[in-house]
Amino acid sequence: QVQLEESGGGLVQAGGSLRLTCVSSRSTFRFAAMAWYRQAPGKHRELVANIADRNVENYADAVKGRFTISRHHTKNTAYLEMNSLKPEDTAVYYCNAHGTRFARRYDYWGQGTQVTVSS
Repeated sequence: QVQLEESGGGLVQAGGSLRLTCVSSRSTFRFAAMAWYRQAPGKHRELVANIADRNVENYADAVKGRFTISRHHTKNTAYLEMNSLKPEDTAVYYCNAHGTRFARRYDYWGQGTQVTVSS
């Protein structure tokens, strides 16, 4: 069973920065891709950023130019660097690892870390 553990959340003022870290219990080489999602109160969970093979990155329009996703295979870790934070970025942020194996999709999730941006 794969375990993902997030850290780095907290309270920050608008315009500030945070870096979220996700540590995997298994080598991140095993995953086709890793991603960060977020869920604000009363809203659905939404994709924030994704990094796949050859480090191809994708971002939600709301965070483009402000957030950067990366992964470090030798440390079994993924990161989400968040700059120019806005109050609307307030949410629980979840780390995700996914791919397909034997033609079936797999998903692993962390427990989430709270990010609160004050105005």
